[in-house]
Amino acid sequence: MDSLEINKIVACILVVALVVIGLSNLTEILYEVEKPEVAHYIIEGVDDEPATIDTAVSEEVEEIPIQILLASASVDKGAKVFKKCSNCHVPNEGGANKIGPGLWNIVNKDIGSKDDYKYSSAMAAFEGDWTFEQLNSYLINPKKYIQGTKMSFVGLKKAKDRANVILYLRSFSDNPAPIE
Repeated sequence: MDSLEINKIVACILVVALVVIGLSNLTEILYEVEKPEVAHYIIEGVDDEPATIDTAVSEEVEEIPIQILLASASVDKGAKVFKKCSNCHVPNEGGANKIGPGLWNIVNKDIGSKDDYKYSSAMAAFEGDWTFEQLNSYLINPKKYIQGTKMSFVGLKKAKDRANVILYLRSFSDNPAPIE
């Protein structure tokens, strides 16, 4: 193949490319379409406001006292749910701190009081004991319950899961806290 034939082939490719580009521009000019201000269909009789979830039902479920939930909770099920926590916590006596503190004998212990763990200032300043109620409320959404905590866990939304985990943690003690 000589250079003249190569030039002809390249010229043909360029002409085809120019024709395709020219036709696409020509069709845009000939068939100009107005774009809508709002990019969706409006359905008659439907409100534009987002739907709200009725939280009255879920609030009623959350108001079940933790002691009632603990009465039907299971340590075995708590161990399964605790696997979500085990990347950051160990419940065993003498267990080393991980990302979070060890949880041996945590029920009824002072909040943020483990000497060999550096808590966030929010957790260290939070006063009280890890009662069943405190643990239950905290485990729903730790970041919301104690704003500024380092704990990044999203929480346990199911009351039954929280009760199972709390009962499981209660079992890690020489003298488990009584369920009153």
